[in-house]
Amino acid sequence: MAEDDRAPPEGFIAFARRGPFSEHNGPLYQRAGAEPPVHGFHVLKRHCNGLGIVHGGMLASFLDGLLGHTVSAAAARPGVTIHLSLDYLAMARAGEWIEGEAKVTRTTKDVAFAEARAYVGSRDLVRASAIFKLMDRRR
Repeated sequence: MAEDDRAPPEGFIAFARRGPFSEHNGPLYQRAGAEPPVHGFHVLKRHCNGLGIVHGGMLASFLDGLLGHTVSAAAARPGVTIHLSLDYLAMARAGEWIEGEAKVTRTTKDVAFAEARAYVGSRDLVRASAIFKLMDRRR
């Protein structure tokens, strides 16, 4: 079995709506029917830095995508990141399963605010806060 052919935990399905950049960095998964959304991925060797731990950029990209998906679902229109703040709390290594969950904390007519965290089991890896510009679908 190839490294990226590992099955996700029960209840998770492939998440294919994240665009070419995230498709390249995947495979990424979502928990079927979870509201708010819960996403996850297996840490592969290509997700790691020279120290053998998951690269901070991979975690940032993962949470940015999860936050965007959560905001877009809640607002019923797409959102574009205008601010992303991250606090790295712990590390993960190849082979671990990382999950992320997000929630919208406030919306206005044109902007949404959200928070997220990524974790392995009960160990938080990263927490994030973000602001999204809500877009008109016609643009």
